[in-house]
Amino acid sequence: MSFLRPLAFTAGLVLAFAAPAATPAKPATKPKPAPIATADLELAHNLGPLGEERLQGVVDRFNRESGRSMKLVRYKKGQQPAVLNLVSRYDMAEVLVQQKKFLPLHDMMTKAGQPLNVDELSADLKAGVLDAKGRLVALPLVYSTPVLFFDKNALRKAKLDPEQPPKTWLEMQGMLDKLQAAGYSCPYTSSWPVWVHIDNVSSLSGAPAMNAKGQLTFNGLPQVKHVAMMATWVKAGYFRNFGRRDEASAHFSNGECAMITTDSREATDFRDAQGVELGVTALPFHEDVYGGRQHTLADGASLWSGNGHSPARYKEAAEFVSFLLKPEMQIELVRTFGPLPLTAAARSAAHSKLLKNEDQTLQLAYASIDGKGAQPNARVANIDPVRIITDEELEAVWADRKPAKAALDTAVSRGNAVLGAKPGLKRVQPF
Repeated sequence: MSFLRPLAFTAGLVLAFAAPAATPAKPATKPKPAPIATADLELAHNLGPLGEERLQGVVDRFNRESGRSMKLVRYKKGQQPAVLNLVSRYDMAEVLVQQKKFLPLHDMMTKAGQPLNVDELSADLKAGVLDAKGRLVALPLVYSTPVLFFDKNALRKAKLDPEQPPKTWLEMQGMLDKLQAAGYSCPYTSSWPVWVHIDNVSSLSGAPAMNAKGQLTFNGLPQVKHVAMMATWVKAGYFRNFGRRDEASAHFSNGECAMITTDSREATDFRDAQGVELGVTALPFHEDVYGGRQHTLADGASLWSGNGHSPARYKEAAEFVSFLLKPEMQIELVRTFGPLPLTAAARSAAHSKLLKNEDQTLQLAYASIDGKGAQPNARVANIDPVRIITDEELEAVWADRKPAKAALDTAVSRGNAVLGAKPGLKRVQPF
């Protein structure tokens, strides 16, 4: 509109010379500029319907308190990342091989002028989110570790003491036999088979699934014995496999299965299960492994920043990160998603403000990772093509098409071939 001003000024001069006695017209009121429409700040995720519903509540609270307008969108592989992206464990390969599409979180926060004290974060939760200089590249927002949940009602029905859950896999086998005799067609199931039965069984046995050189090594004696045991459980009807992700969780929630190994954060999913009196204990271990019980691993969904967005967008995103780190929001996240609290202060506060089952689960989870949840850094479950191969080979064992040793040898061989062709997948994180 500014180009009209010289014309109006010239017209005024013409009128002045033509009619000097006339009263000059009042200058036109400067019109207010129309508001510039801006797109909403986007948070992309792939948490599924229930996770989306819970995450929407967090976003709504942020929008109310900040006056911002953040919206949720679905995270889609291969597309340009949003400003913020909540990436689940099984989608991490997408991040590892697309370094240029993501921006380290510490860079984003610096650009926005928002402080980020990495020392406040729990050491157990820093797996894959710290670079070589100890800087935070992503926020470990929804991390947990595998535990064993069980239905106390089922144990009572089988004449078992619900306050004495199994500590070892061998002890658990005897309980599964009694549960089956009590009428359960699914005494035990498991979500996230590779995460639980490869990554974490390996760690508990002191035999990491990947060595320091980035080579897969989960075909050793501890893993072969475990998978072979699971094969006998399938044949005996003790164990049922329902899928590669969390499909088994629904079968536990509806009372069909008496026991399940899955992420500790699912205590929030199971708390309202009809007819299930929830019990929880640490992931069982093999007592005949040299060195005894070791520790489980912490991992889950982490928050990553997409590259190529405007400074204004990064400022909004940084506000959201700071919002998530507030003590009251840490407690809310634990109530909503059941993850391990991000900070020591939140961990202390959670102990006094959570429901009994959730608090018990958190205490068990922390005891299980034993301050070492971030080690080793690499996880088979995070490398999607290798996880798929491993799932295929495990399913061949469950279907009695292959013995455990042959299946794990093949999984390691095929997996190492993939890592050799795509060495970027060996990285813990892209930066």
